[in-house]
Amino acid sequence: MARLVLTGLAGTSIEWFDFYLYGVASALVFPTLYFAPGLPPLVALFASFSTFAVGFFARPVGAALFGHLGDRAGRKAALAAALVLMGSATALIGCLPGYAVLGAWAPALLVVLRFLQGLAIGGQWGGAMLLVVENAPPARRGFYGSFTQVGAPAGVVAANLAFLLATALTTPAGFLAVGWRVPFWLSIGLVGLAYYVHRRVEETPEFRALKAARDARLATMPAAAVPAARSPLVEALCSHPRQILLAAGAFLAVQVSFYLSITFVVAYGASRDYLALSKSTMLACVLVASAATAPALVLFGALSDRFGRLRLYMAGSALMAAWAFAFFPLIDTRSPVLITLAICVTQAINGMMYGPQAALFAEMFQTRVRYSGASLGYQLGSAVGGAVAPSVATAILATYHGTFGISVYMAGACLVTLLCVAGLRPAREAVA
Repeated sequence: MARLVLTGLAGTSIEWFDFYLYGVASALVFPTLYFAPGLPPLVALFASFSTFAVGFFARPVGAALFGHLGDRAGRKAALAAALVLMGSATALIGCLPGYAVLGAWAPALLVVLRFLQGLAIGGQWGGAMLLVVENAPPARRGFYGSFTQVGAPAGVVAANLAFLLATALTTPAGFLAVGWRVPFWLSIGLVGLAYYVHRRVEETPEFRALKAARDARLATMPAAAVPAARSPLVEALCSHPRQILLAAGAFLAVQVSFYLSITFVVAYGASRDYLALSKSTMLACVLVASAATAPALVLFGALSDRFGRLRLYMAGSALMAAWAFAFFPLIDTRSPVLITLAICVTQAINGMMYGPQAALFAEMFQTRVRYSGASLGYQLGSAVGGAVAPSVATAILATYHGTFGISVYMAGACLVTLLCVAGLRPAREAVA
């Protein structure tokens, strides 16, 4: 379990590092580098966040593609393929020239590479999560599964730290020219991790048992009588449509609050039109708060084994709805200490939902469609929540010139999550 936990943690951490690098760059670099000069700053920022959203809309497609592979060929094969795709796409973003060189091709190619990132992350989470959860003792799935969730804040810390170092070691001009690209180039290391997963990690016992039973059944049948293999994706959509939709809704509050607190806040705080704080200050606030989140995820994952995942998840969504109206007033103080506190509390409450989520989503689907079903629910929630959250917040800010409307949006997402989680109770019986 220790080796599997470390492998899952490493995989999710580096994958999320790559995915969040784009988020930080979309707030600090891409509006200047990849869009036509002369655009109003808020328009360029909105355009940049729109390309950021492309990765989220690609995630359900990735969940379908890699979910099929993971349910058919195995968890580790799908995970290794997703790691290779993410490492390659992220490294290529670091090589992409800007608008001054390519003109309109620059944002177009940026969108293509972001789409490939989304495909990869759409398949990665399910593979890393199932390698851990399906190997864990049933009574400790929440605890062990939470370590794959720690990859999200670990990726945020690494991405923000990389940009802090890049800004500290280069001049502003040097940062825009080359400095921001170096963290993207480092992602090629994912290819090495993929090789390790492929060569050294064993398939999960549940999938091996499923495959053995399927092979034994087919071996007793005449060749002419063997039925055509049914796609796990199609089977998941046909047999578990309710669970998939409720899982997507359950993830909404997590995604909206998470991306508002790590991506939108950086752009809002560093904007000359609003808080006018330095980029380094905002990145440092996010970094410190994200580092403090990791223990909360493990704690709440372990508590879900004792007190139940649904109860903890619902408490987290209710608390987040209330906290939404304190979050932005604390950000608006312009105090780095209070900004860090605001993000830290947001991420801690998020941990009540995100920590137990790996085990919860795995337990909603039978083994034969678990990769497809859990990944689709997770990634559909990402597309509806995380994809548009920074853009919606930017639009609300531009329209109303204040943050109260953003708090209402955040609380509304939490209400949807609360209702969806309440509807998940009958689906708990679908454990394979």
